[in-house]
Amino acid sequence: IVNACVDVVLSGVKLLEALGLEPSDGKNHAVLNSGQDLKEAFAHFMERGAAAERFFSDAEAFQDIARTASEHPSAQLYVGGNAALIGQKLATNPDLKILLCGPVGPKLHELLNDNVVVPPESMQERDEFHLILEYQAGEQWGRVRAPAANRFIFSHDLSNGALNMLEVFVSSLDEFQPDLVVLSGLHMMEGQSKEMRQRRLMEAVASISDIPTDIPIHLELASMTDQDFMSNIVHQQVFPLVNSIGLNEQELLFLTQSASGPHASLASWSGIPDVGVVSDILFWILKEHGRTAERASDLTRIHFHTLAYHILVTVDGHWGNQVAAVAAGARAAGTQACATDTIDTSKVFLKAPLEFVTSHTEAPSKISLNPDEPVVQWHREGISFHFTPVLVCKDPVRTVGLGDAISAEGLLYSEVYPQ
Repeated sequence: IVNACVDVVLSGVKLLEALGLEPSDGKNHAVLNSGQDLKEAFAHFMERGAAAERFFSDAEAFQDIARTASEHPSAQLYVGGNAALIGQKLATNPDLKILLCGPVGPKLHELLNDNVVVPPESMQERDEFHLILEYQAGEQWGRVRAPAANRFIFSHDLSNGALNMLEVFVSSLDEFQPDLVVLSGLHMMEGQSKEMRQRRLMEAVASISDIPTDIPIHLELASMTDQDFMSNIVHQQVFPLVNSIGLNEQELLFLTQSASGPHASLASWSGIPDVGVVSDILFWILKEHGRTAERASDLTRIHFHTLAYHILVTVDGHWGNQVAAVAAGARAAGTQACATDTIDTSKVFLKAPLEFVTSHTEAPSKISLNPDEPVVQWHREGISFHFTPVLVCKDPVRTVGLGDAISAEGLLYSEVYPQ
């Protein structure tokens, strides 16, 4: 479903040490051109405990770094790429068959679930590696200390970056006859030149438009840095063609900044994102870019996830079973981060606010959480909100692909009404 790769997961500090890079002060770089850029950007995000994803522009330097990383004794190799991760999560359900179109190399093919079908045109000789540098809460590197566990991701990934497999994907749909299409990987295009990216986005829009309208389409967003590109995705092009989107707090804030939405002057979140602020932005996305009586957009659903809580927002009349869907996503977050089959109460804690207001732009209602009925609902002008706290894993085993697992699980439990 467009982006697929092999994730090489290891301690960021261990990799930087193995590469002989000394600790330095943090500095944000939109694109990484060297080892120096890498260590500065890593320090910048580690200091904030924030997740980020960057493109590494130098192919040869990247190959060397990827080799060092994948051969490091502590490295673990996993299926990667939002599309492949959502596919893997859905494939754990024995009744589902998944069609995955993305650049699939030999290592990735070996890692994929048997329920995941890869068309021959998607196979390639070399794997695309994405390096995932993890750090733990309280971990130190030089003067930098991480306030929370998170990860910094980078790659030199041209195949996913050009969305090379999108046409293959759309042409395979006739035979495959899907009940749901999941798209992701648009963020990978940021490594392309502006012209190339614009052209490819137009082609992507044309391809997505060819998908039969009775098949719901979910778009999973990911970390981005180019506001113009994000604005294009929202305004002209992609949002009106999809039925559903999945995103986290970084992507939500970046989206409202890029498209001049509510709370766009907020530079960053401090601590747990304010529920009222998040709700205002989600409401605005569906009000301004979603389906209304006057607007032909297909967008009617947003699944928002942050560490402490999730919100599923839907335009009334299009989706059902939201309580189960949002709860299933929260359950997936708790079990996957702790690598347990069910929620182990000794390993999780509650981080969500116990009281919050539902808006800062409208007359808000004040809500108190009731542990017996953890999913809270409220309504605003034909749009329904379903909020759930998350039982957060105390010592996460693996944070990668958490958003993808949450979105996949939420989709699995969502009922879409035929229009």
